[in-house]
Amino acid sequence: MSYYDFDARKSRDAGFPPSVAEIDAGLRAHMQRIYGYMAGGLALTGLVAYLAAASGFYQSIAATPLIWLVMLAPLGFVLVLSFGIQRMAAGTAMLLFWLYAAVMGLSLGGIFLVFTGESIARVFFITAATFGAMSLYGYTTRSDLSRFGSFLMMGLIGIVIASLVNILIGSSALQFAISIIGVIVFVGLTAYDTQRIKAMYLESDSGEIAGKKAVLGALALYLDFINLFMMLLQLFGHRRDS
Repeated sequence: MSYYDFDARKSRDAGFPPSVAEIDAGLRAHMQRIYGYMAGGLALTGLVAYLAAASGFYQSIAATPLIWLVMLAPLGFVLVLSFGIQRMAAGTAMLLFWLYAAVMGLSLGGIFLVFTGESIARVFFITAATFGAMSLYGYTTRSDLSRFGSFLMMGLIGIVIASLVNILIGSSALQFAISIIGVIVFVGLTAYDTQRIKAMYLESDSGEIAGKKAVLGALALYLDFINLFMMLLQLFGHRRDS
């Protein structure tokens, strides 16, 4: 996925180069900003999803063709942010990220109708612990995780194709396999994306470029978290009708 396909031109300032300590401090602040955006997006998504289900709004649109627009809209936001960020201001990108998180929440409102609130909360904390551990690994490891990038991307494409097929055939066995493979893929992507985000940081970035990188970094990690959560929910969530 081309989360970072924009030109990050590095300029050299007059005087002495920044110290290692200054670069490390800047990197920590950059990563904290990204995690803050991601956490805010997840909170907004969860709130919108709960309110949509509790108010009956999700149920009212689920029985109409409008539900397809709601389900496909998040993909549109991702494509616009990923491939159009070069042509937009950092503030615009940030606004689109919040709108995306809200629309994603609306599309996920159905989980509160299918799964019990207790199991949703339990799976969320499992996801948070797993995500935190793998993101920390990606940030601290000296191993180059880029060699796994192609494998993870192929796995992601396979999951998307299998999921589309399963919409038509409705196989519980295939859904179980998709969830197992999905957990593996998104656990790997969490570490991979974290290392990639870290590597993209440049102390010399302008505020505008740094802002765009922060939005795209938050988007990448947000997607990893949401998809990992949904895969784990399919495996460990307790359904209301069971």
